[in-house]
Amino acid sequence: MENTRTPIQTPSAASRHKKNLLIVLCLSGTYLIAEVIGGIVTNSLALLADAAHMLTDVVGLLLAFIAIKIGEKKADPSRTYGYYRTEILAAVINAVVLLGISIYVLFEAYQRFQNPPEVQSKSMLIVAGIGLLVNIAGMMILRKDSEGSLNMKGAYFEVLSDMLTSVGVMIAGVIMLTTGWYYADPLISAAIGLLIFPRTWRLLKEAINVLLEGTPADVDIHELRKSLEQIRGVKNVHDLHVWSLTSSVNAMSAHIVKDNAVSQNQLLKTLKDTTVENFKISHTTFQIEEEGYEENEVHL
Repeated sequence: MENTRTPIQTPSAASRHKKNLLIVLCLSGTYLIAEVIGGIVTNSLALLADAAHMLTDVVGLLLAFIAIKIGEKKADPSRTYGYYRTEILAAVINAVVLLGISIYVLFEAYQRFQNPPEVQSKSMLIVAGIGLLVNIAGMMILRKDSEGSLNMKGAYFEVLSDMLTSVGVMIAGVIMLTTGWYYADPLISAAIGLLIFPRTWRLLKEAINVLLEGTPADVDIHELRKSLEQIRGVKNVHDLHVWSLTSSVNAMSAHIVKDNAVSQNQLLKTLKDTTVENFKISHTTFQIEEEGYEENEVHL
């Protein structure tokens, strides 16, 4: 008889915090409309740069939320691990968009250095101040959620980058209002573009590592091997692989050479308990082999 039971699916870290993400999405979307109008009226590149980042925030947050909803879909015959990876794809897209926007802002800043236009500094300060409050609220909501999920970390970085942009806009506004030095607008814009790069680049590398099925940063594979080999009944561990399905949902597989001192079922239980409790690996696959079963070990 065919087994049609649906596999138990571990909820992702991002899925547990989607309500907070939706709150921040609504806040950012509301402010985006006001900021675009303010940037056009005041003729401020720094404010328009902030609006561009806010646009990527809204799109990025929406993308992250959609990815969570897709990732919650149950596994099926064509996606036996479910749809976890959509959250990682969202993180990659967010990082790439942020890098692209930063490059564009740097280019626009260079153009304005040639002939800086007059900016309505007072109105610019008011709009930027409102944006700063919105972004601080968003950061406070998402900060804890970002620690366990690359998707939520991408959303958090979107809001963080826009908060930094708002601070920069306000600094530029104060300088132009008090001195009339309009070079402050493109100068601050360029600084914002450069400031966003390092964090976004790290996020992109982490997300790509998941897509390439690299060893998760929170798993020491050497310690894992050592722990498995110390289990009673285990003579050798080979073809050991550890990877992430999405943030905080790790999987592994290994070939275990056993002796005859313990039963196979008892050994499997001990192996699984060790990996789940000590290494937080939720999906485990062990191939149990007896001595004399020859296999070439081609991986770590």
